[in-house]
Amino acid sequence: MRERLANALRGHDADYVEAHLEESETTQIRYQNGTLEEVHRTRSCGGNVRALVNGGWGFVSFEHLDDLWDKAALAVEEARLASGEAMPLVPGEAVVGSSAEPERRNAASLPLERKKRVLDEYNDIILGTGRIQNARIDYRDAKRRAIFANSEGSYIEQDRPDLTLRLTAIARENNEVQQAGLSLGSNGDFSAIEGLHERVRETAGLAAALLSAPEVRGGEYTVILDPVLAGVFAHEAFGHLSEADFVYQNQGLLDIMTLGRTFGGRHLNIVDDATVPGLRGSYQYDDEGMPACRTCLIREGVLVGRLHSRETAVKMGEKPTGNARAISYRFPPIVRMSNTFIENGDMSFEEMLSGVRKGLYVKDWYGGQTSLEMFTFSAGEAYMIRDGRLAELLRPVVLTGNVFVTLNNIDAVGDDLEMNQGGGCGKGGQSPLPVSNGSPHIRIRHCLIGGR
Repeated sequence: MRERLANALRGHDADYVEAHLEESETTQIRYQNGTLEEVHRTRSCGGNVRALVNGGWGFVSFEHLDDLWDKAALAVEEARLASGEAMPLVPGEAVVGSSAEPERRNAASLPLERKKRVLDEYNDIILGTGRIQNARIDYRDAKRRAIFANSEGSYIEQDRPDLTLRLTAIARENNEVQQAGLSLGSNGDFSAIEGLHERVRETAGLAAALLSAPEVRGGEYTVILDPVLAGVFAHEAFGHLSEADFVYQNQGLLDIMTLGRTFGGRHLNIVDDATVPGLRGSYQYDDEGMPACRTCLIREGVLVGRLHSRETAVKMGEKPTGNARAISYRFPPIVRMSNTFIENGDMSFEEMLSGVRKGLYVKDWYGGQTSLEMFTFSAGEAYMIRDGRLAELLRPVVLTGNVFVTLNNIDAVGDDLEMNQGGGCGKGGQSPLPVSNGSPHIRIRHCLIGGR
């Protein structure tokens, strides 16, 4: 295959040509209204060719691997139609490499019966909890083998397994409805979702307890975020603003996201690191064949970096970071996060609590949205803090604000970093991309909370 791809990429009048080939197998299992609703297994095989001519890109995807040279020629022709001013890519060294995951860790190789047995047990636990009306379970595992080659001489083979599980318990009493959820994932390791019976039971119990919980009064509070919600904040509210393709296309954002600008205290450090072993967002090489790396985004409160593809690095005069990623061969790579997290500080959770006379402790998340620097997140669980102690359970709350103001209002960072592997990232019509995010507990002053 290496020689076949090399031949397909030769002899074209283009500045650069690359090819991706991919085989994948995906299993999805879904429970709805307490019953097994769907078992879906798919296999796919295909590829794409991307070409660059005088700053214009051409992209061709395909399902069959015959006539690869002609497919490359078509991509070059499309690039020529889109060409304008010459645009060199950041130089890349020719890389020949491969990575493989141990078969024993890959959920795709396990019998379907084993997966269903575990999910049946979780479904029964949720439905066996008082006041629970419904249970939703969404399970997905994927086995993906990707091959990359380019006109610079690179040839890389990589295994990219993935697994996600989302459990939702829905409670109802009279006209009141509340829900609680649990999201988990791994880089294909099925053991990450086994043995969760007690956590599933606690999730169902929380949904039932929320039916009787009071609603908080809206206003400004000192808020402590748990590692899950703080990680989501780091990814959604700040991480996307660090993706260079988004930045250089928006002059207003470019004026704000100026390297060297202070966005927080010296205790605040945010990084994106695709080299952390065992996480869903980890890889050896991105989809442009660039090596994965650790990128500091904020160091001691100061913006020091952003995420790049080879193209955006040239356009912004900065170093490439190996963050060009695509969810499959049907899409071209774009700038995406990998594992984005707030680094550990030096304060314990108990010390954070002791500094709050009246505030909120918020955990987990339902969802949210961002619009440039503005964000809105729904926390899945909330508690009052009174005189430095956790108090009563509250209905889920909504946090909203300006990300840059909020970063400056983070006055304490915990020492208990945890990585969240559930869910996936969406951008440019490509979803869900495997990523991880995380944080220690963080404390935010003057956080706006929606409520009664």
